[in-house]
Amino acid sequence: MAGTGVYADIIEGDVFKYYSDGEWKKSSSGKSVSIINPTTRKTQFKVQACTQEEVNKAMETAKKVQKQWAKTPLWKRAELLHKAAAILKEHKAAIADCLVKEIAKPAKDSVTEVVRSGDLVSYCAEEGVRLLGEGKFLVSDSFPGNERTKYCLTSKIPLGVILAIPPFNYPVNLAVSKIGPALIAGNALVLKPPTQGAVACLHMVHCFHLAGFPKGLISCITGKGSEIGDFLTMHPGVNCISFTGGDTGIAISKKAGMVPLQMELGGKDACIVLEDADLDLVASNVIKGGFSYSGQRCTAIKVILVMQSVADTLVEKVNAKVAKLTVGPPEDNSDITPVVSESSANFIEGLVKDAKEKGATFCQEYKREGNLIWPLLLDNVKPDMRIAWEEPFGPILPVIRINSAEEGIHHCNASNFGLQGCVFTRDINKAMLISDAMESGTIQINSAPARGPDHFPFQGLKDSGIGSQGITNSINMMTKIKTTVINLPSPSYTMG
Repeated sequence: MAGTGVYADIIEGDVFKYYSDGEWKKSSSGKSVSIINPTTRKTQFKVQACTQEEVNKAMETAKKVQKQWAKTPLWKRAELLHKAAAILKEHKAAIADCLVKEIAKPAKDSVTEVVRSGDLVSYCAEEGVRLLGEGKFLVSDSFPGNERTKYCLTSKIPLGVILAIPPFNYPVNLAVSKIGPALIAGNALVLKPPTQGAVACLHMVHCFHLAGFPKGLISCITGKGSEIGDFLTMHPGVNCISFTGGDTGIAISKKAGMVPLQMELGGKDACIVLEDADLDLVASNVIKGGFSYSGQRCTAIKVILVMQSVADTLVEKVNAKVAKLTVGPPEDNSDITPVVSESSANFIEGLVKDAKEKGATFCQEYKREGNLIWPLLLDNVKPDMRIAWEEPFGPILPVIRINSAEEGIHHCNASNFGLQGCVFTRDINKAMLISDAMESGTIQINSAPARGPDHFPFQGLKDSGIGSQGITNSINMMTKIKTTVINLPSPSYTMG
């Protein structure tokens, strides 16, 4: 289904084109980048390996077109976003098919991601009209020593050109979470998709092309990060970088200079379980939070910190549910599908071997076939094990037994990550105290961590990120304040 029907223009031969200046183009490099299907471990798609000169051209065009786009009425920007959202949802099947083949996301979840993305774009349109349609009016005599001789008018104006870099695990949704706010705010946008997920992104961008956005306002540049990654992030034409991913973000932040940054860089989301918790509720949320999409989510539960007195019962309940998880290809809507790459699978296996050598209890037999890793609960994990601190991004979940809530909080806060966490208890007072003490951007009470709904604030502390996401926060982040002051010859008071 990929590259067919309305998407026929985006491919030539067996290589997908890149998007720049409102056209689908072949790179002058004559080279391509292969995308490996995680399930078959064979080349599924190929995309253009763009050059630095093609990056320059996209940036140059974006800079020019953005000036005109900023003069486009808000209602017109919103109208085009609504149109793109409708096209995206209408042609969701082809995009979902790409997600299945590129990142081994279960078929039903792939469709959900595309529909959710369309909803996000529409919400951006509505929120942007409200948020950007309001300014602020200040008078000078509210500050001591001043008469009312100055009127201050403030409004939000676009930053310019936004560089958007989404991750492989939600390449469509986390791309539009950057595109929507950027466009409604009057910015231009250059998208650098992840290699795994690039073809899904290209299909998504074509929906914006079909909606009729000005040529050059949106570009989608594919290629090897080693060749154009630093060139993009350090490009003088970039006015803001919105990045979701891993350690690469830290390197970007050190090189970005004065460019505003919005970054989400992963987490080691802790799940603290107290003695009075509803253990059936906990077990259900551990399965959903720890194993959905094979644990390849920044907001997945990545360590369970459970009170010793209820640990045996919880582990038994979780094991019973793990036994019911289906394992197989994404086309079958299996609960556990292959992880995204062989290198990811090897990394996960390294964590498992380390835990075994140091005495963790394996609740299931460790099993791997290619990139497919069976779900595994590791009990009696100790702080000297890598799995206690490192983010596996796979279907491996460690259990650490604790003797107090303070011990759980200490482990959570000792991590260099601070994205999300959760606490399970029937005592709302304890829940609030623990939530306040946990050094994470979001704490869920009696539910697994989650990003969304997409208008909720989403942010990480420490190495988990810079700034805050969520539709409203993203729109604000992609604008700056412009102030105009009217100076009066003499004080003037309304009805004075």
